[in-house]
Amino acid sequence: MEALSSLIHGFDVLLTWQNMALMLFGIVLGIFVGVLPGLGGPNGVAILLPLTFSMDPTSAIVLLSCIYWGALFGGAITAILFNIPGEAWSVATTFDGYPMAQKGQAAEALTAAFTASFVGSFLAVVLITFLAPLVAGFAIRFGPPEFFAVYLLTFCSFVGLGREDKHKIVISLVIGFLLTAVGMDTVSGQLRMTFGSVELLRGFDFLVAVIGLFGVGEILLTMEESFAFRGKKAVISPTVVFRTWATLPKYWLTLLRSSAIGCWLGITPGGAIAASFMGYNIAKRVAKDKESFGQGRIDGVLAPETAAHAAGTSALLPMLALGIPGSGTAAVLLGGLMVWGLQPGPLLFVEQKDFVWGLIASMYLGNIVGLIVVLATVPLFASVLRVPFPTIAPMILVSCAVGAFAVQNAVFDIWLMLAFGVVGYVFKKLGYPLAPLTLALVLGDKAEDAFRQAMIGARGSMTVFFSNGLVGTITIIALLVLFMPLIGQAVAWVRGTRAPKIEPEAPPVSAPASEA
Repeated sequence: MEALSSLIHGFDVLLTWQNMALMLFGIVLGIFVGVLPGLGGPNGVAILLPLTFSMDPTSAIVLLSCIYWGALFGGAITAILFNIPGEAWSVATTFDGYPMAQKGQAAEALTAAFTASFVGSFLAVVLITFLAPLVAGFAIRFGPPEFFAVYLLTFCSFVGLGREDKHKIVISLVIGFLLTAVGMDTVSGQLRMTFGSVELLRGFDFLVAVIGLFGVGEILLTMEESFAFRGKKAVISPTVVFRTWATLPKYWLTLLRSSAIGCWLGITPGGAIAASFMGYNIAKRVAKDKESFGQGRIDGVLAPETAAHAAGTSALLPMLALGIPGSGTAAVLLGGLMVWGLQPGPLLFVEQKDFVWGLIASMYLGNIVGLIVVLATVPLFASVLRVPFPTIAPMILVSCAVGAFAVQNAVFDIWLMLAFGVVGYVFKKLGYPLAPLTLALVLGDKAEDAFRQAMIGARGSMTVFFSNGLVGTITIIALLVLFMPLIGQAVAWVRGTRAPKIEPEAPPVSAPASEA
């Protein structure tokens, strides 16, 4: 009941004309961001984050979170109509969404995708409402060893559970750690790796790095690929919407199962991409007619969209409760909280109650408004795709430069942004993930401070990370997750050696031909 009363208070904070206008503006802008390949949720939030510096934190987070919700909805438009995923997690939606559009069922596929997105996000927000305060209350007991153990668990989860090559994830993390070490040491006050540069005294600003990595890097990659948009047109009428909604109850198990998959992979660093593919593959595996998947099934659209949006939304739970982002967008939002002078983590629920519950209330209302807006504006945003991307790219690049300059009013930050853009471009060309680097940029200095404070308190003894049941359990889980791929290989090898070897049967020996 306490969560419900706090949520009602959050709606009271949210329901002002200013916040409602920002919510609508953010959703429309987010749909635009999600529709354009080369942008996407993390990129749009990173580019537009400097615009919120003059706002109060509640209005700022409402705008940015609604940009994220809109981007989640918008990615399905290009996937279904043009067979081009607007977001990475929309790839699985193309498997059945585009075939439905080819059959003349584009409106039905879009309605199913938007509704599935709403269901997945809504169930994830319910989870956040009731679980985040409990996690935050438990985390208040944490000291430096416990916080470092949680950071270690986060880093190890990216390595052990990541889909990319393990060495690439580790390299991305290490580069992020090196970047956070530039500047003044927060414990000793010494300068590190500044090489006599005055501009590097403050280190690499998180916002400048993120705008370059995501915004500029994606623009360079997209312009190189020179997209040509050709697809189906769609107009969603109320008749189609209600007819599609009438068929959804028989897919309730798919929606619940995909929501559960998405929530789990959102809280852990599995991510929306893994959730969408897992939701689709499991839906295909349990179906009676597996061969029809990929030919235009509505549950082939429902499963990945529900899972992806549940994962994208539930990734905010560890960010709010523990100060640990569960996705790239959550990492950008985490950086925004720090810019606004807020300290993410368990004390946020105590010290900034209005902010937290206003944000959670905006998740409920933002998803409802987003569903209505996206159903009404599909033809408009689909027509945007017919504008050549090289025409739009310079405007986006100028926005990135203005955002980077606004951080410290320094031209040097624009050059840094361009340098990080090249790094992001190279990372994507070589298949290196950006999420671990972003995570290290956000949490690297915090993890270092927690580790050094724990070491100072324990006089250099590493046993402090096993000094009580809580920190010891988290540390052991982190190590198990880190070495999970090796453990899996070892188990498979043991099972293979114990399996009985079946000797191949000798081929029958033919009788010699009789001599003449």
